[in-house]
Amino acid sequence: MDACTTGQVKGALTASEFANKLKEQPTSLLIDVRTAGEFSRGHISNAINLDWYGNDFDEKIKSHDKAKPVFVYCLSGSRSAEAVNHLQAIGFKEVYDLKGGLLKWNGAGLPITTGQSKEHSGMSLQDFNALIVNDKIVLIDFYADWCGPCKKMEPYLKEISKDMADRVELIRINTDENQQLINQLGIDAIPVLHVYKKKQLTWNNTGYIGKEEVLKQLQ
Repeated sequence: MDACTTGQVKGALTASEFANKLKEQPTSLLIDVRTAGEFSRGHISNAINLDWYGNDFDEKIKSHDKAKPVFVYCLSGSRSAEAVNHLQAIGFKEVYDLKGGLLKWNGAGLPITTGQSKEHSGMSLQDFNALIVNDKIVLIDFYADWCGPCKKMEPYLKEISKDMADRVELIRINTDENQQLINQLGIDAIPVLHVYKKKQLTWNNTGYIGKEEVLKQLQ
């Protein structure tokens, strides 16, 4: 299945294992490798933000002691897995990856913070439920801008939206901007597609899927 989740990484821990390990080593370096925008919308307490896709990752990481434990996470585990492998390759001795990322962390009911008095939660569950009240078939695409499979699916989903506009309503939901909602819906990997007919969920898929398979569900 081609989904944005972590692969087999040395030092990969489940959410509960990651949280417990952090408690055992509270002075360790905790790195959130998402973008600054994602970080500002919610992160694990005491994390520092080093964007894995930024141009200065290596420059910023080199000042840290390679002998001390490092904990790394992102949204779903894809970027953090890459970062962990890189950190191990350049000499960091003890590196831990949050398997499944914040999706799994949120799913386990573990806390996040924004460092502000009020967290940005994005779309509410009530808002979501209102979206599926439609005479048309509702096709919902849960995606992220950095997700490779999501990018591959976007063109044909937009084609479906245009070609079947009389029968299908496409709604795209950015998971980075709606973390509370995806936690409530139990989404722990992306991309995810939902099909609703008469307000009922009739089909869902996690990971990359081709256009023809999606069209079958819209008949």
